[in-house]
Amino acid sequence: MKDIPIKHISNNQEPGLIGNFTIRSIEELTKDKDLDQDLHRHDFYLILFFLKGSGFHEIDFINYPINDYSVFLMKPGQVHRLNIKTGSKGYILQFNKEFCFSTENLSKMLLRKVNHLNFCQLNSLKFEKLTKILDYINDEYTNKYDDYNTVIQANLSIFFIELIRHRNKTNKEFHQGNPYKQEKLEKFLDLVEDNFVTHKQVSQYAEMLNLTSYQLNAITKSALNKNASDLINEYIILEAKRNLLATANQVNQIAYHLGYDDVSYFIRFFKKHTGYSPDNYRHNSN
Repeated sequence: MKDIPIKHISNNQEPGLIGNFTIRSIEELTKDKDLDQDLHRHDFYLILFFLKGSGFHEIDFINYPINDYSVFLMKPGQVHRLNIKTGSKGYILQFNKEFCFSTENLSKMLLRKVNHLNFCQLNSLKFEKLTKILDYINDEYTNKYDDYNTVIQANLSIFFIELIRHRNKTNKEFHQGNPYKQEKLEKFLDLVEDNFVTHKQVSQYAEMLNLTSYQLNAITKSALNKNASDLINEYIILEAKRNLLATANQVNQIAYHLGYDDVSYFIRFFKKHTGYSPDNYRHNSN
């Protein structure tokens, strides 16, 4: 089994930009044939914005249909495969962390809020509003007006805010109307991604958030109907699946990479949550 490739953003930095950013027309990429990409990762952020679209987009082993008025967001490290049918229209945006965090306009807080939002199906009114924002970004990027870097970042922030509003309006479970709890939940999810190798206990994350384990569990239960330990385990399993399918590493190497010294325990843990041993999961997925 070959390692799944990691795609990098172009190093051809545009004048006036801090970090890397590109915006392109999906119609140009699918003018003559389908855009078909096998399983791979990115080391940058990706937005796919479909005015008109068909095909599929699999992100972290969840398959989404590509429809008119659909939006996909991906962060670095996620595994995905993609098939965009010819005739699709919209925008594809790519940018790295340096571009995101070069000013306060595009804050870490906004990016954290959309980090856990892979797919949005919008109505025509919301989509039209977002289209105007991306049209503006595209015009700035193409013509490179004075301070276009700042204008792009500001409008990208507005784009994210509109998506967050849409999520909060359509997903009442995730949005409970309590900014404090919402902030703690998003911070917890971020901390899990950054620390799951060394921190696997709820109490460790509760301490980092200045909460008790009971308080953290109450927040995750009310927002997502899951205990904090469920969310930690889900992310460990997701990262294990990524490694099983995105690398040729042996199971013992993956176990160590995920912070497990006892390989047999890791195998039991994986089978408990998936129904398969790691080797069987890899074999059945290929």
